[in-house]
Amino acid sequence: MSTLPTTPPARKSPATWQPRTSDGPSAGPRPSRGAGRWTLLAFVYLVLTAVGLIYLLPFVIQIVTSFKTDPDAASNPLGLLPNPFSLESYRRLFGLGNSGDAVPFSTWLSNSVLVTLFITAGRVFFDSLAGYALARLDFRGRNLLFNGLLTIMAVPGVVLLIPKFLVLNQLGIFDTYSAMIIPLMVDAAGVFIMRQFFLSIPREVEEAARIDGASVFRTFWSVVLPMAKPALITLTILSFQGSWNEFTHFLVATQSPQYQTLTTGLASFVSGSLSSGTQYPLKLTAALLATIPVAVLFFTFQRHFVRSANSGAVKE
Repeated sequence: MSTLPTTPPARKSPATWQPRTSDGPSAGPRPSRGAGRWTLLAFVYLVLTAVGLIYLLPFVIQIVTSFKTDPDAASNPLGLLPNPFSLESYRRLFGLGNSGDAVPFSTWLSNSVLVTLFITAGRVFFDSLAGYALARLDFRGRNLLFNGLLTIMAVPGVVLLIPKFLVLNQLGIFDTYSAMIIPLMVDAAGVFIMRQFFLSIPREVEEAARIDGASVFRTFWSVVLPMAKPALITLTILSFQGSWNEFTHFLVATQSPQYQTLTTGLASFVSGSLSSGTQYPLKLTAALLATIPVAVLFFTFQRHFVRSANSGAVKE
């Protein structure tokens, strides 16, 4: 029996290609997507640069004004070129000038450095201990204590100003360095940061140390704490910045001029209690010098700060 050959199905003929004419709607080359993307990126960078310059402008004006004279700063406050260039505000601030009243800037600076170092060291140590206890130690009332910690973080600091004054006065340490340092050596936010980071550390590391005979404090100090270096750097930066810029606590804890810090001293200076007149160069010079330590610390450890924030967001 013979088989008939099958005929393949007819294929549709492809559309006839026609060259584009200059008069047609699709005339000319199509714009590439890469060019549009680069244009959008350039526009975004331009906007970000403009916003950054706007934010930097007050700081630039502060630096420029510190090298102006009082008449120049009063007549041309937003000028970016001092006319004439003067270092009188720096000389007077450090006690080298002969005109005007003396400004106890060195006393303010030494008090700020003293209390900042003690408060930062205390917060790093005690916040780490408290955070480790809330994260790893099992004791009665731990959850209640942690909820109380969260409640304290939600209370505005202004509400506690009068109770702080009453407690310090009752303890007999009002208007002393102890009143400035001791109440700030433990911070609720720092305890929370350290607790959350300790929860991300595997328990197997601590169990291995305890099998080798290490005590609880030895495990914390020699094993767990070195692993919490990113959180410690974050806590150090935040503690230094917070204690250096602290104002309200120092305001209610002291009243003598010998205990004034940079924040309280600058506030009294700006209010006109030390001298008369505007004296914009002198005031902005003092504010500039008070800003430099915090800015240097932050930009020095900025990479570690960002890295610790990212690592703390991932729980192992």
